[in-house]
Amino acid sequence: MKIVVIGASGSIGTVVADTLDARGHEVVRASRSGDVRVDLTDAASLAALFDEVTGIDAVVVTAGSVPFRPLADLDRDDHTAAFLGKVLPQLDVARLALTHLNDGGSVTLTSGVLSRAPIPTGAAAAMANGALESFVITAAAEAPRGIRINAVSPDVLENSPGYHDLFAGHRPVSDAEIGRAYTLAVEGLVNGTTIVV
Repeated sequence: MKIVVIGASGSIGTVVADTLDARGHEVVRASRSGDVRVDLTDAASLAALFDEVTGIDAVVVTAGSVPFRPLADLDRDDHTAAFLGKVLPQLDVARLALTHLNDGGSVTLTSGVLSRAPIPTGAAAAMANGALESFVITAAAEAPRGIRINAVSPDVLENSPGYHDLFAGHRPVSDAEIGRAYTLAVEGLVNGTTIVV
């Protein structure tokens, strides 16, 4: 399969791209700094990516940003930033994919553990993750041409020890677990599902 991984230079994206490449897929690594450049928060940049890279069987989004602040300090701008930094860009990818993917293709979005397990300063991220997970349920049911839409919801990553203290008591997720989850989303039959890692 020809698979576009958006955010391929990040902690999750690198693992996903390497895993899918090792499984024999043609992986197009897209990021702000890679050979194939895209700015996830710029709708025109996303549209240009889909015009440039053709014959796509799957697209995986592993990028997004949200503010982490105590609930009492969060304001409307923070919630808007979480929506614009993580939710809306992934919805844009799903929207564009519906007309650019090959029949039977797949879209995999990335949410995260905060939709189901709280941490201090994580309310805006929880909102964003929950929105994405709710979206895939209905979007998958309506997607045309046999296109599947799923989300992967990872816990804190083993390969990102700088975040471990923030996620006190969580079990960090290994690269192998991340790779398996995204492989299931891309190669499996699941649809409208959040794959929890």
